[in-house]
Amino acid sequence: MLGKNILFGAIATVLSFAATVAADSVLALTPADFDKTIGSTPALVEFYAPWCGHCKSLAPIYEELGQAFTGKDDKVLIAKVDADAHRELGSRYGIQGFPTLKWFPKGVDGEPEDYSGGRDLDSLSAFVTKKSGVKSSTVKVISAVTVLTDSSFESEVLKSGKSALVEFYAPWCGHCKNLAPTYEKVAQDYVNDKNTVIIANVDATVDKAVAEKYGVTGYPTIKFFAADGTVEDYNGGRSEQDFLDFINKKTGTERIVGGSLSPLAGRIAELDELAEKFAKTNSDSDKKSISTKAIELAATLTQASAKYYARFFEKALATPTYAATEAARLAKIIKNKSVNRARLDEFSIRLNIISVFNTVAPSTKDEL
Repeated sequence: MLGKNILFGAIATVLSFAATVAADSVLALTPADFDKTIGSTPALVEFYAPWCGHCKSLAPIYEELGQAFTGKDDKVLIAKVDADAHRELGSRYGIQGFPTLKWFPKGVDGEPEDYSGGRDLDSLSAFVTKKSGVKSSTVKVISAVTVLTDSSFESEVLKSGKSALVEFYAPWCGHCKNLAPTYEKVAQDYVNDKNTVIIANVDATVDKAVAEKYGVTGYPTIKFFAADGTVEDYNGGRSEQDFLDFINKKTGTERIVGGSLSPLAGRIAELDELAEKFAKTNSDSDKKSISTKAIELAATLTQASAKYYARFFEKALATPTYAATEAARLAKIIKNKSVNRARLDEFSIRLNIISVFNTVAPSTKDEL
């Protein structure tokens, strides 16, 4: 029973870790705390509506802005108000459209200052720093989006043997600018899958030949180039989750928001079935028979993860508590943020598989 508890704790820990996105770094204000908060500390406040498309586009950038000033709450605040739910606050400050951003200096009396600058992270950070004197902790991230040109498109997409999601954009396009941070996150999510799929873009105002070849007339236009040579328009949603759902379905990858692997990554249904039988039987002879069958099957499979099943069957047969202790060990490793992405994928797959030996993992049978 102790082993089961250890395993359940380990699985819960790692799944929580994989699914967790950065904690909300933007302070949500309501009429109950607005006046107590604003004025005591300089603040940039976004007045938004949950249904507003432009607000949704700004949300990930504004969250990054909050993260850039995290830990400096005594000097400057990054805040937001749901002006649809709290209309009295919106009315007080003359909010007529969403999102509206206003700067409230410390001890503000009268009207705050409208923010009319760019809605990219650099512009927002520079504004807050200029007004408050507080430097941001913005970290420049090297882009994971593959930049394509007329000359590189054929080799990097058409003849690569890989799938590619390609955005055709124009630098001046507002919708393209709004999409950019989400598209970058998607590319970061798939950095370990570049042998399978690339996330790329083409400046269609510069590399016009390839854009014309594929009938690009508006921006952004997103197309999926499958490894088998077929091409289709991407007409799905433009959230990170929407893109991941589409790419995972098309390529067989198992990414979740944030770039971690799903609990089904690396799992093989035939071996899962044997692992579940192994875990449920109390007969030593049955365990040995199942283990032998599984190891023989694993040796015939081409999936890279089959070797982990074979190893785990051997270990679990020799040591009854192996699955629980190994799951706890792997969960601890995965929580260590110093582990590089490639190794993290490996450990996640191993945890996914070892969990089946206690029959607590989600079933793969419905996936077939």
